[in-house]
Order: sequence, then structure tokens, then C-alpha cells
Amino acid sequence: MLKRELLDTAQIDEGELLELFSHGRDFMIVLGRNELMSTRMRFSEEQLAEMTLDRLETKCPRILIGGYGMGFTLRAALARLPASAEVVVAEISDKIIEWAQGPMAELTGDCLEDPRLDLKICDVAALIDDANDGTCAKFDAILLDVDNGPDGMVRADNNRIYSRTGLGKARDALKPGGIVSVWSAAPDHGFRRRMQEARLDVEERTVRSRPNNKGAHHVIWFGRTKGG
Repeated sequence: MLKRELLDTAQIDEGELLELFSHGRDFMIVLGRNELMSTRMRFSEEQLAEMTLDRLETKCPRILIGGYGMGFTLRAALARLPASAEVVVAEISDKIIEWAQGPMAELTGDCLEDPRLDLKICDVAALIDDANDGTCAKFDAILLDVDNGPDGMVRADNNRIYSRTGLGKARDALKPGGIVSVWSAAPDHGFRRRMQEARLDVEERTVRSRPNNKGAHHVIWFGRTKGG
């Protein structure tokens, strides 16, 4: 029987430790007892990109992805978008990118060299603030997958993103008709309410972690700016 092999660790704020494991040909990133992501279960992260792009009226959007992770959402977006689209990715840990270019290079392919990509090693909240104060252009969509759901599991500071105030900032960082979408491993009725309180028109969809209607049930919320 194959055993999990610890390949590397990454220190996140406040002492949290991410661990990269291999298991045969598969990889997983773990926080404590929580498996944050795995190459065995990627479909719902890909659907985060697919379903968001399906809901946008523009075919050449400028989008912000919060969290590179293993790149599933990014690669799904790049596969759909034209050459003139813009994809900004905010990843808090440079170690995650090192893993993407090292042990997981075969999985990563050439997505990190794509000319449409603007990769930032920073907190996604900082880029939302930049869009609001005019430091950068606003976005057609903001896709958030920085925790296992709408709470600060990976880092406590992420809780501000999921608050009514944080969601309001995300709304204001969008162009008219823009969408903020949030991936979660489980339902959260309170979060749907906060999105509504932030003056977003909310759609909630359940997706499976694997294709062909298999695997765990995950949730994606889509919040559209009102009037869009």
C-alpha cells in the first residue's frame, strides 16, 4: 500500500503550517487535519471558473482569482478565455508557486507563463482595495478560493473578505454586471445572507468534487452586482 510522503512545508501567518504531500501520482495540500486541496478532487474548482465565465456577459473579461492553490481554477479559466483577456491571480504564499514549478510542474504545465496572467504574491483583499481606490482597473469577476469555505481557516485575516463589509468591497471592485463567486467545501446559510446584505443578487449552486456526478458535494455562490 502506498504511503503519503511529506515533500515540503510552508509557513503562513500566525504560525499556520501548510504541508505538501505526495501519494503515488497524486498531490495534496494539508492544513492540520484538513485537506485543503488534492489532485484527486479538482472538478469543483474548475467549475468555479467555468460557471463564473458562463454568467458573464463579456467574452473578454478582466478577472481576479483569489488563491492559486494547485491552479485548477486558473487553468480552467485560461482554457476558455481569448488572448486579450486579463487574469490576475493573488496567492499569499510564494511557496505554493515554488511547489507548482517544482514537484507539481507536470500538473502546472505552462500556465504560469501565460501572457494573460498577472501573478501577484499578496493578499487578495489588497487587490480588491486597489480596484476600489483606482490603483488598478476594476474586475468583471472576482473568484475566491482561499480557504475551505467562507471563514478564515488558512489565515484569520481572511475572515474580513467574507464579512458583509468585505463582500461590499468586492462588490464595489466589480464593473457593472460583475460577479463575485466563492467556493466552499460545505453549505453556509449565514454566508448567503451576508452576500444579500452586501447588496448582491445571490445564486447558490451545489457541485460535485469529481466529474460525472461523483465525489463530495461542494458549494459555489455567485453574487452579481444589482442592476447588472
